[in-house]
Amino acid sequence: MHIDLADLDFWRKPLKERHEAFARLRELEHPVFFPEKKVPLLRSGKGFYALVRHADVVEASRNAKIFSSEPAVTNPEPPGWIKQVFGESMVNMDDPRHARLRRIVTRSFSPKMLAGLQSDIEAACTRIVDDLVAEGPRDFVSQVAARLPIHVICDMLDIPQELRDKVHQHVDISTAYTGVRPSLARSVQMAGQNMLALLALQRMVIKLGHERAADPKGDLVSLLVTANVDGEKLTDKELGSFFSLLLVAGNETARNTMAHGLKILTDNPAQRELLMSDFDKHIGNAIEEMVRYVSPIMQFRRTVTEDYSLRGLELKKGDKVVLFYGSANRDETVFPNPDTFDITRETKPHVGFGGPGPHFCLGANLARQEIRTMYRELLTRLPGLRATGEPELLLSNFDNSVRSQPFTF
Repeated sequence: MHIDLADLDFWRKPLKERHEAFARLRELEHPVFFPEKKVPLLRSGKGFYALVRHADVVEASRNAKIFSSEPAVTNPEPPGWIKQVFGESMVNMDDPRHARLRRIVTRSFSPKMLAGLQSDIEAACTRIVDDLVAEGPRDFVSQVAARLPIHVICDMLDIPQELRDKVHQHVDISTAYTGVRPSLARSVQMAGQNMLALLALQRMVIKLGHERAADPKGDLVSLLVTANVDGEKLTDKELGSFFSLLLVAGNETARNTMAHGLKILTDNPAQRELLMSDFDKHIGNAIEEMVRYVSPIMQFRRTVTEDYSLRGLELKKGDKVVLFYGSANRDETVFPNPDTFDITRETKPHVGFGGPGPHFCLGANLARQEIRTMYRELLTRLPGLRATGEPELLLSNFDNSVRSQPFTF
């Protein structure tokens, strides 16, 4: 099998073939270098080293001083003018700038804040399943998995009801651009749509921010615009950039895991039966196993800040490495029989929410809370729930997203 992780055609291959390719790369003594191809509208560099082993991904994640998130974590790297238009995302920052923003926003995801959301999440799950029963099964993604995370985030931000359909549309357009573009013309079209969607989202929250600064409520926007941590507040651009990150990243992790989860539980009826034999006992580990198995976000990139030896590989300042979370989560040395879905698996530190360190997913606990509550509602009220065919996956080298999933109950 020819393996070229920089070739977008690799990401067209079936998941099974990709997993087999990563397994072969994990067997090699050193990380493999892949020269980059030119991608329309994106900057191309000399290439990157693929970090596919769990230990390497963890080491790079923990050592942010050597493995920098600047100038960008996406692969290929976007052009520099993107930051000028949209502001800079937290994921593309190192300390102290990253720590400053994280200090401001982290209180929004405290255990107390998340506990206060539980009744709203439960009510949303009930409404979603009520609608599902009334409408009948069509597509699990649009009817269930895509609805809950967006609803929860809009509730957290107290987005007016009349704006929520627009928010959902803008997020879908934004995430679609993470897919593989088939041509220059299509790339230009999708890039334009993506930029307009992101700008619309940012303008929306900045306008709300100004309103809430003058008249604060109990929502997340009010908390962010009035937050004063060591004399620091979010600027308009920082608020807009964080809003985009929250809507896209916060949405995709829970959405992708829930969408893939239905097919996984359908294909593993014994595991589903075990889960339902004692839901409260097994659901926590089941969620971690789903996130490991799915790896909702497949990769992020880092830039080496000084010469460094990684497992005998001599990296030079300026080299790029890409952390392949999906491969690390199937590393045989950490997860025996990694291609088997097993909710009794001994809990291990998977990297489905990013590796350990300063960039570990801020919304991981919120995603767990949403998945747990949604699956409790679905599996208890609809015991016949199951996938009826293969999922349609987004063609992407970044986002392990399900576009649609036929199902029945």
